[in-house]
Amino acid sequence: MQTIKSRKHGHSRFQHHMSAALATMLLPLAAQAADTVPPAPDEVPSGPISRVEVAGKTENDFKAERPSSPKYTEKLVDTAQTVQVIKKEVFEQQGALTLTEALRNTPGVGAFFLGENGNTNTGDAIFMRGFDTSGSIFVDGVRDVGSISRDVFNLEQIDVLKGPAGTDSGRGSPTGSVNLITKKARMENFMGGSVTGGSASQKRVTADVNQVIDAERGISARLNVVAQDSGRAARDVVNDKRWAVAPSVGFGLNGPTRVVLDYLHVDQDNIPDGGVPTVGLPGYTTPVATKPELNTAPRVDPKNFYGTDRDYDKVKADMATVRVEHDFSPSFKLHNISRYGRTSQDYLLSAFLASGANVDTRNNGPQSDWTLVRNTRTVKDQTNRILTNQTALTSMFDTGSLRHTLVTGIELTNEKQITYSLTGLGTLPPANLYNPDANVAIGNFNPTRTGAYNKGEIDTQSLYAFDTIKVGERWIFNGGIRADHYSGDYTVVGAPVTANGATTYPVTHFSVGDTVYNGKLSALYKPTTWSSVYVMAASSKAPPGSSFTVSGNVNSAQNPIYDPQETLTYEFGGKLDLFKGKLGLSAALFRTDVENEVEQDPVDQTWSQTGKKRVQGVELGATGELARNWLISAGYTYMDTSIESGRLLTANGDNALTYTPKQSFNLWTSYQLPMGVKIGGGARFNDKLLRGTDGAVGTPKYTESYWVFDAVASYEINRNIDLRLNVYNISDERYVASINKSGYRYTPGTPRSASLTANFRF
Repeated sequence: MQTIKSRKHGHSRFQHHMSAALATMLLPLAAQAADTVPPAPDEVPSGPISRVEVAGKTENDFKAERPSSPKYTEKLVDTAQTVQVIKKEVFEQQGALTLTEALRNTPGVGAFFLGENGNTNTGDAIFMRGFDTSGSIFVDGVRDVGSISRDVFNLEQIDVLKGPAGTDSGRGSPTGSVNLITKKARMENFMGGSVTGGSASQKRVTADVNQVIDAERGISARLNVVAQDSGRAARDVVNDKRWAVAPSVGFGLNGPTRVVLDYLHVDQDNIPDGGVPTVGLPGYTTPVATKPELNTAPRVDPKNFYGTDRDYDKVKADMATVRVEHDFSPSFKLHNISRYGRTSQDYLLSAFLASGANVDTRNNGPQSDWTLVRNTRTVKDQTNRILTNQTALTSMFDTGSLRHTLVTGIELTNEKQITYSLTGLGTLPPANLYNPDANVAIGNFNPTRTGAYNKGEIDTQSLYAFDTIKVGERWIFNGGIRADHYSGDYTVVGAPVTANGATTYPVTHFSVGDTVYNGKLSALYKPTTWSSVYVMAASSKAPPGSSFTVSGNVNSAQNPIYDPQETLTYEFGGKLDLFKGKLGLSAALFRTDVENEVEQDPVDQTWSQTGKKRVQGVELGATGELARNWLISAGYTYMDTSIESGRLLTANGDNALTYTPKQSFNLWTSYQLPMGVKIGGGARFNDKLLRGTDGAVGTPKYTESYWVFDAVASYEINRNIDLRLNVYNISDERYVASINKSGYRYTPGTPRSASLTANFRF
């Protein structure tokens, strides 16, 4: 590994990308900046009118007006930050079923990292702007615990906030967060549902029923359910089987005091995916001189499954929520949310390391006889719990000529996690490299707990305040500050030790605690009512010990003696709403510096806090209605990443961050034709991904870039029933969706496949 002390940033190509992108967005704004007074809404040239009709209402399907969090009080066009709202109309039209699939609608965000060594990531392992964001997923503003795959059946929209979220939500990813907005009881009667069948024996049923119980008192009830049992088009044996139910009851929904009770239960029984060997991929060479035949070995079939049919991923999740909103007056409002959540995961995967030592070529015998050692058992027996109460007060008032919208809040959260060690995982025979069999005998297979476990508990008390100040009709200033006091208590019980006929369990106990402060400051100028230009700076801190990855081992990156990881982001951008707000455009230049990264010396294996990383780039977005009946959701990002100090982390020695595509692009568009026919499609591009390094030799150092194209066509049989056909990866592109740190394993992208959905509404 190599130590980097400094780096100059005169990248002409990067500057060209940023300059061109900014000009594209800001030139229309500059042309209107000479206006002395923003035009009234009825003076803005009229554009296309949405013709999408749902339950007798006309609405714009793809574009949201504002984020859902009460901390964001302005419309998106007046929000000084890159915030993308993905509405359910987008991901439902695409046939997306999971959060990972829905997040393909925002550029540069995805599950690019498969895992480290023999371990395989589970659930929504999301990378955003160069950093792991899996621990910064929220549901209605409350952190969602557990590494599970989240279904979208109960979601209204997904808010993707890019940049440090320390002031918004406390500890978390240095580059953003994801907030899932759930479906809630409403004051209207409707029934809907869907039945889906498709490739890989896909079977899925959903239902969404809302009933007004008492219109005068504002009482309503809603029920969402899903059941699915599906394989995966890209893989053999792997299976996704789940059911979930989400009831919601609202009281006083048409009055000043509104109470909503929600509950979610999820039950999953899946066969997990450990990927396939990278043997034969571009960049794979033999790591063993005595096996030169591996240099010319063909790829394995990407559908091959190298685990067993006794592998499992069992998840049970429960979430009970109470929301209370009260309007003291039009200018003074209360928002309170209380939640108890519990998620348990019991997981076992027969994995492998496709190193030269583990691939037996049978002395260069027939390739049909080559074998792969399955020497890694990835297991997780873990339970997470969260109990939280969040209260926010929103008040609007004037001080002289200044108009304030002040949001103050307090959050009290208790989180617990316990992870058990297992034994009796059994032994497996080697798998045939090119024709593996999942139905094999497993020796001594009886998974049981050893008595060893890791247990942690974190209490957090948070105070915050955001003040949005409007000066005249053109200027909006925003400042926010947040204080988080946390205390963690950890117990590590080791494997049993038997001596002199007695069995003991070594116990390590330690505590951590600190108070961290974060802030956000922005200034926004409005050339017109429908446009804005802004600058923003924000910070984020993540102390070791503030999450359940903390370790009591002195020789560990998670030792709580280290200072907090500190992040500072600057953003300069502009936004423009066209056609009376039907189409939203955005552009932003951003730079994020992350300091106090903990790194390990490759020689003496000691750890030090010397790392500093940088992500800078440009992001463009377009969402809404291009013309009558023509909807679009598109985004592009260019990211230039570097290690400013510390050690290079990529396998090929590039000064760049891992699992971060330099360029990413996504597009989804649809057009409503006469006679109830709708057609559409999309494209996704991801640049090559550099993987990490852990000493692996001969494996691919990066994945290649790829384009994927999808299509959709739907037909409305009558006002109650429509049919939708989705075709994925039309060109049948073979690509690597994710790769592990050592480069031994990868997850193949989904090949050409299709699904047919019947949607019902009454």
